[in-house]
Amino acid sequence: MAEYKLLLPSMGEGVMEATIISWMFNEGDFIKEDESVVEIATDKVDSDVPTPVSGKIIKILKQKDEIAKIGEAIAILETEGGSQDSETPEPKSYEEVKDQIHQPEPEVMSALEKPLTSYSDNSYNTQNSDLYLSPLVKSIVQEEKISESELKTIKGSGLEGRITKEDILGFVKNRSAVQSVPVQQSVSQPVSEVKTQPIAPAKPISLNDGDEIIQMDRVRKIIAEAMVNSKHTSPHVTSFIEADVTNVVTWRNANKNSYQKRDGEKLTFMPIFIRAVVKAIQDFPMINVSVDGDKIIKKKNINIGMATALPDGNLIVPVIKNADQLSLSGLAKAINDLAYRARNKKLTPADTQGATYTISNVGTFGNLMGTPIIPQPQVAILAVGAIVKKPAVIETEFGDVIAIRQKMFMSHSYDHRVVDGSLGGMFLKHVNDYLENWDLNTEI
Repeated sequence: MAEYKLLLPSMGEGVMEATIISWMFNEGDFIKEDESVVEIATDKVDSDVPTPVSGKIIKILKQKDEIAKIGEAIAILETEGGSQDSETPEPKSYEEVKDQIHQPEPEVMSALEKPLTSYSDNSYNTQNSDLYLSPLVKSIVQEEKISESELKTIKGSGLEGRITKEDILGFVKNRSAVQSVPVQQSVSQPVSEVKTQPIAPAKPISLNDGDEIIQMDRVRKIIAEAMVNSKHTSPHVTSFIEADVTNVVTWRNANKNSYQKRDGEKLTFMPIFIRAVVKAIQDFPMINVSVDGDKIIKKKNINIGMATALPDGNLIVPVIKNADQLSLSGLAKAINDLAYRARNKKLTPADTQGATYTISNVGTFGNLMGTPIIPQPQVAILAVGAIVKKPAVIETEFGDVIAIRQKMFMSHSYDHRVVDGSLGGMFLKHVNDYLENWDLNTEI
């Protein structure tokens, strides 16, 4: 018999840790190869972790609600066979696998090699500190310019004394309250560097008879935090346009039945919207960027996020990778697959990573338009409204006429730090033009 350590596998770019939701087996249970063992949560996605070997669970190392890092052992199995060394293959050298490693763009590597920008000589530096901080806590440390000496004064309430989000936010709140007290100018700390605006305490909510208190679930907390962070990070500007999508509606009506009969799938409007957005991004590649301090990272790939409502009322954004390389039929299949897996909780963490631009279809709920919030670290998002029939003035060679047309509002929110009104407006106009001039002979 031998012992085998079950490790938390890699779950996509940028995913460094996961929370244990529940174990499907207990210590002493026998599990078969490829059988799901534990349910985990990363960001907004719940996933199952299968075991690559058969064996008996002799020790669970990470309990419910505990956090495990990628590559960390979460359980120990007893397997049949030789020693543990024979169960675990020898690790390959870098020289053996370097050709299989995808090398990011140089500017991305430069950003990744500096996890936190140094604001001053005594600011927190992740490379020189022995403190373990989650990515979320690190982002708060960076934003609030908390020094390493200050971090060492914070007593962590997490596992093994780790500093949690609640710990760091509590410290920031207390520090802001102290700094809001007027101080006299000194040589070591000029008044201009002291925060003088106190944080207004949250007003208590009054409760009446019959009011119900509902605790936010984990996903809703993540969404709430992400939305507040985005509005705090990006100065939002929204442009609007009303598109005549009569050609799009006519083309889809003519092709949806034959497409479903041929491929067994529905043909929605979303592949057409995404095709128009991809073409507009190719026209204006500076929409397909992210901001890192005072640097702009121009993305090579065009990965389109697709905001999807879940049955429980929450929201998730699966990502269509390399959307510019897919045909219209390929987009339709990718959209249907991601939407199905999102609504049935079958997405993997990698399915929600790496979006460079996002589309939200508020028209699904009968809304004419919306002002969407940018998913960080993207710099723009498009909302498409409901398609409705309207009388419109049409210019013809015989003069102007009034006709019934299919109309749809589009709302384009963008980060005014790097996207000015001209760029944001021209991008939206190009999306509009691609939809209005949709070729009725387009094949799928």
